[in-house]
Amino acid sequence: MPGRRERGAAVVDFVLIMVLLVPLVLGVAQVALVLHVRNTAAAAASEGARSAAPLGATPADGAARTRDMIRDALADHYADDVTATRTSIGGVPGTEVVVRTRVPALGLFGPSVPITVRGHAVSDVEP
Repeated sequence: MPGRRERGAAVVDFVLIMVLLVPLVLGVAQVALVLHVRNTAAAAASEGARSAAPLGATPADGAARTRDMIRDALADHYADDVTATRTSIGGVPGTEVVVRTRVPALGLFGPSVPITVRGHAVSDVEP
């Protein structure tokens, strides 16, 4: 009987496919998490720099805006290291906001990798 010798082959095929498919899906999900955190931090840094650019605004206003945006979109610990300073952008006064954070590289609780993003904006000046 040829059908009797192939009994249980579907279970073996399923296990062999899952051994390859599960790490692939988890790897894609991990890359998506890292990119999401990086892109959110970059957008928040840019927005923070823009909020520190108008007349009367300070770099502290930009850092606070950046922290608020990160905390609204991600967890609080991603906003722990945010700095904002006045700088020169192509010879024009500006503001730079820097966000330094760590993102888990293997699962949500695994080892983490550092990420640093910067946002720049040209400051308004009195005529």
